[in-house]
Amino acid sequence: MDATSLRRRQILKYAGLAGATGLAGCAGTGDPSEGETTQGDGGSGNGSSTAGDGANMADSIEVWGWDVAAKSMDLTNDPYMEQNGGEVSITQIGRSDMKDKFKSTLLSGSGAPGAAMMESVDAAAWVATDGLRDISGWLDEAQIKDQFVSGKWEPLTKDGKVYALPWDIGPVGTFYRRDVYENHDIDASSIETWDQFIEEGKKLPDGQYLLNLPPNDYDGLWRMMYRQIGGQPFTENGAVNINSDKSLQVARILKQIRDSGVANDLASWSSNWFSAFGDGTTASLTAGAWMEGTLKAELSDTAGKWGVIKPPAIESGGSRATNWGGSNLTIAAQTSDPVARRAWDYMKFTLAQKEMQVKMYNEYGIFPALKSAYESDAFDKKNEFLGGQKAGRMFAEIAPKIKPYRFTTDTPEVTKAVNKHFRDMMSGKNTPKEAVDKAAKQVADRTDREVA
Repeated sequence: MDATSLRRRQILKYAGLAGATGLAGCAGTGDPSEGETTQGDGGSGNGSSTAGDGANMADSIEVWGWDVAAKSMDLTNDPYMEQNGGEVSITQIGRSDMKDKFKSTLLSGSGAPGAAMMESVDAAAWVATDGLRDISGWLDEAQIKDQFVSGKWEPLTKDGKVYALPWDIGPVGTFYRRDVYENHDIDASSIETWDQFIEEGKKLPDGQYLLNLPPNDYDGLWRMMYRQIGGQPFTENGAVNINSDKSLQVARILKQIRDSGVANDLASWSSNWFSAFGDGTTASLTAGAWMEGTLKAELSDTAGKWGVIKPPAIESGGSRATNWGGSNLTIAAQTSDPVARRAWDYMKFTLAQKEMQVKMYNEYGIFPALKSAYESDAFDKKNEFLGGQKAGRMFAEIAPKIKPYRFTTDTPEVTKAVNKHFRDMMSGKNTPKEAVDKAAKQVADRTDREVA
């Protein structure tokens, strides 16, 4: 199989996790050697030329993003142009459409913007295409790597090369209905571990639930909790590691939640799922900091009735820091050097400056990966939707403690295996030990890897 075909196969394989559609139809746009492109130094680009001094930078660039992230860049592009010159055009595209379109440019070798938004979960697949520019030289020159939370770099790095600059993260909290907790004498501030959380949930009457275990996303909960205790789905040598003792700990807790009767079982993001949080039938939700914005938009009439605490620890004294979500800005290897330099200059201005990141947080709630931003009093503001709680400060305390996580091109296989065998575990067909062992074997069989 030639390199281009391999890259196509890797992208198509990864599409299941990204949630994109129509890739097979848009990918057939020719090999990188075919047709006219704007490629400069291609995959060999190493970001070694100085950017930001005005020398040999393109007069204008386009940057792609989606939803509020794209809107937030509109807050920074005017200040950038005033201070640095050059025109920056922000193009807002739907999330799935943007991913499809950017994948197509990576596979065809042409049509990429100056910079594009990339979720961390997608990074391994995009790096595997050899279609992204290595920015490690520019990163070293700027001396800004240590300014970002350390947990962001793992998926953006391969063989010592770096392919994107961190943007936002999703430090996790457990959102809860204050009114429901108060009515049933549940003290959120006393909850430290999952065992304690489950016991508190038993105070709720029949038909009311402490939390939800979505049958379509056991993997999401497993990954969040596994990362919390330093688990990795693959070892550094590439062996499948989802049958580890730490993974078994998580599986046992999830089964304990199900068997205790404190959990609802509605599909994530369904209308019933939202309704249950809206009427208090489901009283808690563990998710990234961004969930506050979603709850505010979808359940505006519950304003003031919510609070948030750090996610429960697996065991007493254990970590209460983990992550769910996050994105970055990347540059395609095909872009010319002047365009790439301008893109890097804009990325530094937007993502590596406290003022710009605080502006994005204030306006759109995008939680920065830039550590200096947490010094701002913006994170000490009372959040009226969360009952006046200073939730931003809590999340800012969690962020630097988030452990790295190893996403790979085989992450979709982990998702499928965990969901399948954890569903069987929840129904009683598997024990927790059988669930993690079978999941590991399935991933190993489908990826030609060894089981750790």
